Amino acid sequence: MLHPPAVALGIDLAVLSGSASDSAAQVVARHVVGDEAGLGDLRAFADQVDVLTFDHEHVPGEDLRALESAGIRVRPGSAALAHAQDKAHMRAAFDALGLPVPAHRVVSGEGDVATFAAEVGGYPVVLKTARGGYDGRGVWVVDHPDAGRDAFRAGVPVVAEAFVPFRRELAALVARAPSGQAVAYPVVESVQRDGICVEVVAPAPGLPADTANAAQRLALRIADGLGVVGVLAVELFETDEGQLLVNELAMRPHNTGHWSIDGAVTSQFENHLRAVLDWPLGAPNPLAPVTVMVNVLGGSRTDLATALPHVMTRDPALKVHLYGKSVRPGRKVGHVTVLGDDVEELRARAWHAADALTGVIDP
Repeated sequence: MLHPPAVALGIDLAVLSGSASDSAAQVVARHVVGDEAGLGDLRAFADQVDVLTFDHEHVPGEDLRALESAGIRVRPGSAALAHAQDKAHMRAAFDALGLPVPAHRVVSGEGDVATFAAEVGGYPVVLKTARGGYDGRGVWVVDHPDAGRDAFRAGVPVVAEAFVPFRRELAALVARAPSGQAVAYPVVESVQRDGICVEVVAPAPGLPADTANAAQRLALRIADGLGVVGVLAVELFETDEGQLLVNELAMRPHNTGHWSIDGAVTSQFENHLRAVLDWPLGAPNPLAPVTVMVNVLGGSRTDLATALPHVMTRDPALKVHLYGKSVRPGRKVGHVTVLGDDVEELRARAWHAADALTGVIDP
């Protein structure tokens, strides 16, 4: 998804991918197959480019520091990216910045979990592996001490957090350049199912303007405080009292910003490219009163293209993005986007298209 804006801006994009069948390798002519977790492959690739950036947080921090020591521009830098790679490190930074966050502590076993639960008012509590979790993996909601055993089997630190009875999840996405210029996208509502984002509505329906502004200010403050370069997505809980609590962050173009490809003046992908090159950032303004994005998750239909004629005929204004991935149950293999002014109508249209593509309905 970085490729179209790179072409439009005349940027020579290169990709290091684990396989020639990876989505980016299918569309970017200049791709190199290698192991991003191996310093040798990473260094050989980085020597061919002017700026190195990422589509996930799992490149080893020590390798990124080695590249920086060799004079390679890494954006976001290893010091910033460490906060997205390690939840314990991230929580400590949030505390230092004085951000509103759920009560939390690093725990080393079931006994620590029980002590923490007593301190925060009892179960349930949330356990998260500090490193390696993604799309709901590495997260457990536990209601008694023994239920948390699986969290400690990964052999990495575990963060315990107070369970937050939130009203909904929001996401505040910003882009920041090395110069310090930053832009903030509309705050969106993110709907999760089994730890995976399934729907995004931009802007978040019914969100008071002062709350939206507070969320954007929080995201901009985090981006500046952590020295982020590129796109930063800050996932938030909105409580029944209207309070905002910072949950997670990602330092890359994020699923909650995919709506911007069709729904914003400048997509998150274009602004990520502009930011890492330290170019002036583009306007993040929406193109319609409401944009709804629904993820296409792998289902019973293995050939997604067979449903495209129905989807296109039924809703010519809807946009479909397929990722070229093999279909597996629950895997994100694409998304659909619709723009308009009626949230419920747009939701119905987007879900019909996604359900047709995945085989939930047989058009």
